[in-house]
Amino acid sequence: MVSLCLGIVLGSGALSASATETPAPTPTPTSDFTNTLTITGVLRDGDTLVPGAEITVEGGGFSETATTDDAGRWAVVVPEKGEYTVTLDPETLPDGVELRDADKASSTVGADEWLTNTLTRSFPLGADTRQTTGFFEQFLQRLAAGLNFGLLIALAAIGITLIFGTTGLNNFAHGEMVTFGAIVAWIFAVLLGLNIFVAMVIALVLGGVFGYLNDWLLWRPLRRKGVKLVQAMIVSIGLAIALRYFYLMNIGGDTKTMNVGLSDAVVLGPVRITTGSLLSMVISVVVLLLVGLFLTRTRIGKATRAVSDNPSLAAASGIDVDRIIRIVWVIAGALAALAGVMLALYRQVSWDMGFQVLLLMFAAVTLGGLGSAYGALVGSIVVGLFVELSTLFIPPDLKYAAALVVLIVVLLVRPQGILGRKERIG
Repeated sequence: MVSLCLGIVLGSGALSASATETPAPTPTPTSDFTNTLTITGVLRDGDTLVPGAEITVEGGGFSETATTDDAGRWAVVVPEKGEYTVTLDPETLPDGVELRDADKASSTVGADEWLTNTLTRSFPLGADTRQTTGFFEQFLQRLAAGLNFGLLIALAAIGITLIFGTTGLNNFAHGEMVTFGAIVAWIFAVLLGLNIFVAMVIALVLGGVFGYLNDWLLWRPLRRKGVKLVQAMIVSIGLAIALRYFYLMNIGGDTKTMNVGLSDAVVLGPVRITTGSLLSMVISVVVLLLVGLFLTRTRIGKATRAVSDNPSLAAASGIDVDRIIRIVWVIAGALAALAGVMLALYRQVSWDMGFQVLLLMFAAVTLGGLGSAYGALVGSIVVGLFVELSTLFIPPDLKYAAALVVLIVVLLVRPQGILGRKERIG
């Protein structure tokens, strides 16, 4: 399925790259080079590099001393992946240069840190010149980041809720539709060198085509065969895994940088934001407004809401339910692809980037009310804000978990979600 879209795009990117770049000679690796284990670092006092300082690495009977060069660099090759103590000799520092903290002249390297062949250690010198910000400034900065992230989540979450509303399917492959848009934009904007806005439009169009192919090749045949929703959900999980590793095989596991000239900083009072993030927020708001107008002011939008409310009654009223579902898949695919482009500008491109935010998208949909497009928007904003604002109080590694805690608390108070409707059971 994906080979009809992403395979062609990846192929064109590879052909262009091979046509425009002269391949460098392939170096002949040696066993010594590939197995070298190094502890290294750069010694600097503010912006001044510090030469002539001695750093000793000891451990497991091994001991060696390195001296920083004119660029302040030092490196020690160690015999094995073990525990070492790295010590800076303060007596060898130039006159006027001192350790920021005299008790931190030594640093320990643990045996479990050797995930790569090179580890770095640093020794802060001189006075601490870092600028600190107050709580209010940090709050405003996190608030802006949360609003941006929430709008990104909303673009994709609305597609999830439209699909659920019209088909009852919880599509666990929706994260891979987000990844698809990011990869397409990266290929056209970075590999092929097109303008980012052109690449964005291409990603939007191909995302819609990808959504159409999803329904035409998979979900429509399954609906016609009467496959139950639980089985269909399991199929979507399998599809997500297959697509994820298809991306991994084609673009690799490293993170791709979106160098498209949108990384300049814009200062708005105490808030510092990149032009890419600012552009992302503007585009997200405009697109979400257009989706709202589409659902409330157009015949297809009203038909979509009718199918979402009661598919049988909508079919009896003369609405082509299959056609509406197909249109919903196209819209969902396009919105997911656009969300992928915005997320790529915000956090770069990786093969599993959509999977990383999939649970947050479902949390937003559930929080806002299943089947409600406006609920998905509100839920996404709440999730995005809480994810970023929670880092003021808890470690950043726990911020996604904190958003799910909010989901549980809200559902305990209002089980139908923020904008969901109460339903009688039994």
